[in-house]
Amino acid sequence: MTRADSSSVPPGHPLDPSGRDVLTAGDVARALRRIAHEILEHNKGADGLVLLGIPSRGVELASRLVDLIREVEGTEVPVGSLDITMHRDDLRHQPTRAPMATRIPSGGIDDKVVVLVDDVLYSGRTIRAALDALSDLGRPRAVRLAVLVDRGHRELPIRADHVGKNLPTSHTEKVQVRLSGHDGIDDVVRIAGGEPR
Repeated sequence: MTRADSSSVPPGHPLDPSGRDVLTAGDVARALRRIAHEILEHNKGADGLVLLGIPSRGVELASRLVDLIREVEGTEVPVGSLDITMHRDDLRHQPTRAPMATRIPSGGIDDKVVVLVDDVLYSGRTIRAALDALSDLGRPRAVRLAVLVDRGHRELPIRADHVGKNLPTSHTEKVQVRLSGHDGIDDVVRIAGGEPR
């Protein structure tokens, strides 16, 4: 992608010259296909799987993974979303966030293998909040984690089971995942000097 030299382009815009492409649309598609195959291989098929996306971009990623699993297995895997807003440990330090929808498939999550799906894994605090939110809804047989990008800097002992791209970063860099359903483009951009994500 060619980036403009104009300083009037806002940070994070597709033509922002301060951003560096890490994954192109093709890279994102290949990473998601690989993750879908890994999920199926680890689970030995699609039986008992439930995918829950963490809003907002994790929901779109979960939906795409379910589409890819359907292509491979010919099976419809239940998919939903898991809002973590009220389980975050930074509510006192962050601007007020409006809760987003939690949608649990009709079959529930009890005794299922739940795959949490998010765009970026950073400190691990988002996933800790997701585990807390999940415990309010049922008792899965197992919980696994799939992320498009793992940027390191963990503050909690949390590890992703399925990773599209391991991306070592500094604390001062921002990793921005853009998806067509939200941003009109599929890519991952690293922006120097941004607020940590």
